[in-house]
Amino acid sequence: MTRGHLSTWAAAGLTTVALLILPGCATLREDAGLGELQPAVDARLAAAERSPLLLPDTPERQQQASAEVDALLAEGPLTAEHAVRIALLNNPGLRMTLFELGIADAERVQAGRLRNPGFSYGRLERGGEVEIERTFLFDIFGLLTLPARTAIEERRAAETKLRVAGEVMRIALETRKAWIDAVAAAQAETYWQQVREAAEASSLLGRRMAATGHWGILDQAREQGFYADATARLALARLQTAQTRERLIRLLGLWGEQTDFVLPKRLPDLPAMPADGTGIEARAIGERLDVQLAKQQAEGLARSLGITRATRFVNVLEAGVMNNTASDAPPQRGYQIELLLPVFDWGDAKVARAEAVYLQAVENVRAMAIRARSEAREAWLRYRTAFDLARHYRDEIVPLRQRIAEENVLRYNGMLIGVFELLLDAREQIQSVIGAIEASRDYWRAETDLRMTLTVGSPATASLSAPRQAASPAAGGH
Repeated sequence: MTRGHLSTWAAAGLTTVALLILPGCATLREDAGLGELQPAVDARLAAAERSPLLLPDTPERQQQASAEVDALLAEGPLTAEHAVRIALLNNPGLRMTLFELGIADAERVQAGRLRNPGFSYGRLERGGEVEIERTFLFDIFGLLTLPARTAIEERRAAETKLRVAGEVMRIALETRKAWIDAVAAAQAETYWQQVREAAEASSLLGRRMAATGHWGILDQAREQGFYADATARLALARLQTAQTRERLIRLLGLWGEQTDFVLPKRLPDLPAMPADGTGIEARAIGERLDVQLAKQQAEGLARSLGITRATRFVNVLEAGVMNNTASDAPPQRGYQIELLLPVFDWGDAKVARAEAVYLQAVENVRAMAIRARSEAREAWLRYRTAFDLARHYRDEIVPLRQRIAEENVLRYNGMLIGVFELLLDAREQIQSVIGAIEASRDYWRAETDLRMTLTVGSPATASLSAPRQAASPAAGGH
């Protein structure tokens, strides 16, 4: 039996190919591309909301994120900006999404590598004859399409960055809205607690007046009914406070003692002037991540279409170096190429499908642009309406009710009205105060929704609360 060897030209050829390929081999990024994502997120967040994104893939990074979360929670009442920063560090869903970067980076690197070469060995015996067959297989088609496959995965990795950036912004803005709802609910609960205490005093006074014969059963029942209604409203307000706080806790990813954080007692004051709405549609087209993603997908499909046309006939192309030896004959050397012939499938359906997918992507870009412009206009209208309504409560309704209350106190002191007329006016003032709290909440929610519309896409939001009507005298006291 003789032993064969690979031919000199084949070995030299494979060596040359390896030397050409190895310098261009892609390598895994240390942060999976997170550093490239950070600027896109920071550009869309307020300065006080920015926080370095961390991929919790090591105990050290997990400990770093936990330490920063604890430090933010220890800085007194939790602000909206600190809530956003905590969510970016600690939200479980966001952490899961960040690992998509690592998956995309691994697929990018894998696309830049060839399939491992194959070697087959066969030994056949017939009588005293021994035949040995050796074959070395190399993926020629994979080598030829390596640049194209690498470029495709590079584009897919870039698309993944846009999707992850969109999820980061969504979590940030949803956290801000949850903070607004939690603070507004707690503020309303505090006010309803005060209302209930006043209603309890009024009910007690009514019972005493009825017991001495100064009041009838109807008047006393009205005061008792107001107290019962205030008690029910307080219970609902407490439930709302608990629910909104729990939603905020989930978005922040907190548990244990971390959930004992303190919120501010009231929402921030309205700004002096509303934001400028000039160029709102252009901003949506230029900044929205979903529009950018649709454009990038269409561009990638356009390039892929060219590749599809070039390789429509080539499905499998492998080359092999063969070295056969027999016990009584000189070694046989040569090569083998395997190619599928386009007898039944000429690739026209494959190209047609690629063209249809590309044209579909083009229409998707157009649809996204139209929707972005429309949603920007709608979000701006909601924002401006919410600002005007909140300012109207602040500057007109609440001060007017306050002046009426002060005037009624003077009339009561002058014995022009009785105590229950004074209580009736206080009940009407309750509605204006609750309306002002809700109008302020709606403004800050609309402001957050506008930011979301300009960066990610329009959220599913409820309509603005209608202005509350003052309670009619028939529904109130004396």
